[in-house]
Amino acid sequence: MELKLKTINNNLIVKLNGELDHHTSEEVRQKIDDFFMARSLKNIVMDFNDLKFMDSSGIGLIIGRYKLVKDRKGTVKITNVDARLKKMMIMSGIQKIAKFYDTLDDACQNNEE
Repeated sequence: MELKLKTINNNLIVKLNGELDHHTSEEVRQKIDDFFMARSLKNIVMDFNDLKFMDSSGIGLIIGRYKLVKDRKGTVKITNVDARLKKMMIMSGIQKIAKFYDTLDDACQNNEE
């Protein structure tokens, strides 16, 4: 799993490349949380464009980041997710706690939250 973190405005951009599963999710979680807290950001944008595989631990990762941003009145935003993965997320109820965007630019420009 390759993880790239950067900021745009008040958003932490999380680019995931590879497989997000029970082997990688804890390390990914720690890196996201450390980066987010150290910079006092508000929103987390998860870019799934290069994600090859995700299991239920990835759903747990999203839910946990929601709890983190909720304390700052922020949102979790998900972008570039393929149809198969989006279907799994919707079945898990992720759309109730995260907003889906077609592109990274759309997610970063949409800061009404």
